[in-house]
Amino acid sequence: MKKILALILALVMALSLAACAGQTEGGEAAAVAKDGDTLGEGATAFALEITGKDGETIAVTVNTDATTVGEALLAVELIAGEESEYGLYVTTVNGETLSWEEDALYWAFYIDGEYAMTGVDMTDVTAGASYALKAEG
Repeated sequence: MKKILALILALVMALSLAACAGQTEGGEAAAVAKDGDTLGEGATAFALEITGKDGETIAVTVNTDATTVGEALLAVELIAGEESEYGLYVTTVNGETLSWEEDALYWAFYIDGEYAMTGVDMTDVTAGASYALKAEG
C-alpha cells in the first residue's frame, strides 16, 4: 500500500511540474544586453531599442531565423512574460520587470516608431525593421 501511495505521489508531483512549466511559456529573461550588442544567430537581422523605466535607452541588433519578434527575443532570453488569451504579455525586458499593479508601467511595443497593433508574438520578423520596447504608464 505504501508503494502505491508513493508512486501516486511521485506521479502527481511530476504532473504538477509539467503543468507549471507550461504556464510560463515566456520563461525568465536571463540576458542583459548593453548598448550596441548583437544578439543571436540567423539570416535575418533587426534593430531593437529598449527604454527602461529610468528613461535610459539602449539599441541592440538581433539576428534570428525565427518567424516572429517574440520568438526571436525569447530565444536570446531578452524578454519573459506570461501567456494569456491575447498572446504573450511581456513582463520583463533586458532584466527589468514591470508590473502594472506595482509600478503603473507596462512594456509598450513599437514597430518602426509606431505603436504596434499586434503583440511581439504576433508580429512577423521583417529584415531591416526597427522595433522598440518602452516602459510606459
